[in-house]
Amino acid sequence: MSDRSPAKLAIFAATAAALMLTSGCGGGNKNKDTAYVARDVDTLYMAAKNRLDRGKTRDAAALFDEVERQHPYSPWARRAQLMSSFSYYAARDYSKSIQSAQRFLSIHPGNKDAPYAYYLIAMCYYEQINDVSRDQKITQQAKTSLTEVARRYPKTPFARDARLKIDLVNDHLAGKEMTIGRHYQSSGKWLAATVRFRNVIETYETTSHAPEALYRLVESYLSLGIPEEAQKSASVLGKNYPASKWYSRAFKLMNKHAPDTQAS
Repeated sequence: MSDRSPAKLAIFAATAAALMLTSGCGGGNKNKDTAYVARDVDTLYMAAKNRLDRGKTRDAAALFDEVERQHPYSPWARRAQLMSSFSYYAARDYSKSIQSAQRFLSIHPGNKDAPYAYYLIAMCYYEQINDVSRDQKITQQAKTSLTEVARRYPKTPFARDARLKIDLVNDHLAGKEMTIGRHYQSSGKWLAATVRFRNVIETYETTSHAPEALYRLVESYLSLGIPEEAQKSASVLGKNYPASKWYSRAFKLMNKHAPDTQAS
């Protein structure tokens, strides 16, 4: 679920810029930007920053890793860990980005930049969300990570963005349930279909899929020969979404197949 417009990356950019601020180091970035060559920490960090500024994200990540490897006790090592994670994220190497952020958190769990590290991890999962026709394990990981950001740091910009993305993730997960439910319907597996549609109503009731899920329940219950349950779903649909096309369809369906229940 890509979300990479300049506006959407504003939080990343602001935080990354703060992390890249230096203390007036000299012209070390004129040296050759080659990883695995021993260099002083200022020169190495500036070489990594230069690569990132030029959009060479993989090279930048490797150089930020070198800052930590060559100068593990330097104040720059902490910043380099997060900048490595950001650089891998920008390069779409999400596994390495997560590893770098998790390493930072394991060493600096109470650091002021910890919210950013948690947010990076969540975004790495979020960017990998698949369409609803595929397995949604990564979507669940994204939801878990975004929820962790919102829970741990509720007053931060990261938490505000996480909460917005949780809504999108829930809608995506509900969409997966709807896809499976409709497949069961088309196969005549009406009971299995109702399980999926009820999950949408009970777990993802605030998503855009709720009205259709209620309508599909009406269909399924009528097909199972349980008009009373169909009427209950139609009533909930009418109460909560009276202007929805799904309620209009449910009303017609009930009048056709179970007029005595008087769906309303």
